[in-house]
Amino acid sequence: MQQVEHTLLPAEWFPQSAVQLTWPHAGTDWAPILDEVIPCFVSIAKEIMKREKLVVVCPDALEVKEQLGVFDEECVRFVELPTNDTWARDHGGISVFDPLGMMVYDFVFNGWGMKFAANKDNLITRNLYQAGVFAEEIQLVNMAPFVLEGGSIESDGQGTLMATAECLLSVNRNEYLQREEIEHYLKDVFGVKRILWIENGYLAGDDTDSHVDTLARFCSEDTIAYVKCEDESDEHYDELLAMEEEIKAFRQENGDPYRLISLPMADEIVWEGERLPATYANFLIMNGAVLLPFYNSPKDEQARKALQMAFPDREVVGINCLPLIKQHGSLHCVTMQYPEGYVR
Repeated sequence: MQQVEHTLLPAEWFPQSAVQLTWPHAGTDWAPILDEVIPCFVSIAKEIMKREKLVVVCPDALEVKEQLGVFDEECVRFVELPTNDTWARDHGGISVFDPLGMMVYDFVFNGWGMKFAANKDNLITRNLYQAGVFAEEIQLVNMAPFVLEGGSIESDGQGTLMATAECLLSVNRNEYLQREEIEHYLKDVFGVKRILWIENGYLAGDDTDSHVDTLARFCSEDTIAYVKCEDESDEHYDELLAMEEEIKAFRQENGDPYRLISLPMADEIVWEGERLPATYANFLIMNGAVLLPFYNSPKDEQARKALQMAFPDREVVGINCLPLIKQHGSLHCVTMQYPEGYVR
């Protein structure tokens, strides 16, 4: 394990012990399209199990075992818990390295600013800890009353955080805190030295108030991948152009500009009269691979080739995520990784 002198929020490309999925079931909003979304979750799960351990949170383990066709719990750990929904990125624990030991931060999850019920999902991380999922030396830290979702922050693993002002400054999360107070808090609890604030950019149909993981991602200490819209008639064009100019102006800690990799704006997808927030930025970095959402579009391959440039030593695997965006999220949103040494 990397030795640090202060608390460190690891980058997603650090070695991992496991990835968490919180499984869809008839008691979630997925109920009308379970037959569509279960195969998507199965595809993600199988790619994870090829490379590291899988933690599945679900109300009925036997049902999920049958869906997965997996009964060997050497590669998968099932934890039966009640859940509201499936967005593990946002209700999952956030791992940090600290001089006092390895920790999992348990922030308040309030359904993206009290938009949706989250009472059960808000308890998942502490319940996983009590169930013995985490290694004995891992410390669980209750971060209440601060509200924070994993999809709202990006770390380069070296002291820089990237986030959107639209999300972290939302009044429905930490309404009594000003930007300076939130920045000071994040620097303190994560040990980061600076925060790159993105002021522009959004996706139609997004419930998260513009989570950064839908728009721009660290791929390495010096590389950022971001969504670029080239269609001037698209409603996102002006906002994403302004976001691109912001990112171009970002500098690494040493003063150098970042290496930038543009990802195509996903084709417009409309369901039940609403444009869905399809994005290629919502990829998962894991041991030896990057799982990339596909949307049954020629742009899928464009996105894969672009991302392969960012991750030349990892296999870029496309997963059909059309079912996921019907509930306004994608691949990164339904996963939460835990670093090496965190999960038994």
